[in-house]
Amino acid sequence: MSSTRYKEAYEQMLHDNKDLFDDFQRVHDAYALNEAQNQDEFNEKGKIVMGIIRKYEDILCKRSEVNGFSDYTSKLAEKFQNEVRKHFPKIDQVGIKRMIMKPVEKPANASFGIRKINFK
Repeated sequence: MSSTRYKEAYEQMLHDNKDLFDDFQRVHDAYALNEAQNQDEFNEKGKIVMGIIRKYEDILCKRSEVNGFSDYTSKLAEKFQNEVRKHFPKIDQVGIKRMIMKPVEKPANASFGIRKINFK
């Protein structure tokens, strides 16, 4: 079995889904620059992309199992996922909802002070 089998599967996945991955690359790059502004679109497109990635990972691993390399499949799947991460470093953040923290506003009539503590 070729050690570049996972790379071939990755390239085939990109080739078979060129428009989807080109569009996701654009969304991924925008998300990397401004997560808060691009979170919804990144998750929406990322969900579709993750389904395609899982499909090609399954195909890759099933081929290995059929060829008698069942012990090798987990390593192969990991290499495939790492190849995806190399090109899409934010892929593991698909589906994560980020909370945007807003600063707490102090009421206009509230006074703020620090009380001095006397140690005896």
